[in-house]
Amino acid sequence: MSTTTTDRAPRPEKTAPESLFLRAARGESTARAPIWLMRQAGRYLPEYQKIKRQHDFWTMCSTPELAAEVTLQPVHRYGMDAAVIFTDIMVPAIAMGVPVDFTPGPVISPIRSDEQVTALRVPGENEVAPSLSEAIRLTAKETAVPVIGHAGAPLTFAAYLVTGRKSTDHVDFRTWLSDNPARAHALLDKVAETSTSSLRMQVAAGARLVQLFDSWVGIHDRATYLEFGLPYAKRIMQNLADLGVPRAYFTPQAAHLYDLVATVPAEVLSVDWRTPLSRSREFFGNRALQGNLDPAVLLAEPDTVVKAAETILHEGLGGPHIFNLGHGVLPETPPDNVARLVDVVRDFDRTTSDS
Repeated sequence: MSTTTTDRAPRPEKTAPESLFLRAARGESTARAPIWLMRQAGRYLPEYQKIKRQHDFWTMCSTPELAAEVTLQPVHRYGMDAAVIFTDIMVPAIAMGVPVDFTPGPVISPIRSDEQVTALRVPGENEVAPSLSEAIRLTAKETAVPVIGHAGAPLTFAAYLVTGRKSTDHVDFRTWLSDNPARAHALLDKVAETSTSSLRMQVAAGARLVQLFDSWVGIHDRATYLEFGLPYAKRIMQNLADLGVPRAYFTPQAAHLYDLVATVPAEVLSVDWRTPLSRSREFFGNRALQGNLDPAVLLAEPDTVVKAAETILHEGLGGPHIFNLGHGVLPETPPDNVARLVDVVRDFDRTTSDS
């Protein structure tokens, strides 16, 4: 089944040729696949560990100079085709009036009552995360590759607010949704407005693509996604359409929702490793697919990394493809394996390979 994107972002006036990454994101089947990795700036890099020994996670996120430095580390080391800004999707919760402790994952006193939801602020673009805005400006000044901004999709963002921390299945959140639908919509509405403000701010600061992370969407059934997930993801993407930047939507473990995900107005669909790219393309048509190497493969022997990457590259033929992992880089990943992966992707000619 193939669908077309609605509410497509207009192209901005160009003063210079667009990068390979942005051309692929806009739907061009490029001669080679551009590459960046989710969590490419992080704990597996020795240069990151050096900074981490001096500063905690929140200090690194909230200090623009440190966030920019960490963002650029994998770009300088590997020559990545994009720089994903170093931050956490729950940073905007602070501007909503929610204390967040990053250890490094977010820890929050759960937001569950009507009074707590009502008390949440909806910050504007200028107040949602000023340090993040400055970090993007600094990063964009220091690199020619596009900077990627990102935010949490409401269903995922709300899962952390209600559960209070990362969970393997967010049972408490799923139960809360079932018991409190009206309260849930009130919360999701505020989160959607906050994520929209954050992404608009990031584009104003210099982000050239924005990704909406719906990291926990896969734990929900279709009815739940139709009521509590899809409308808010659509709203955010529609409210970014005037900015002229490509929009990416990441939905891991969500193959059972792909026909619904396909209706979200995003130029790029980022998928995990569980569904082959060729199968994903049946749902997402000619839009750019992003992914989808299993992060665990990067812990394997170098020859295994090469073979797995080549399989993904062949799966990505037949339309625009941005090479990525199916989720974030694992902390124990050998840096040399990432270098080997980048080499394989750069050497793969999509114009002469068999589809």
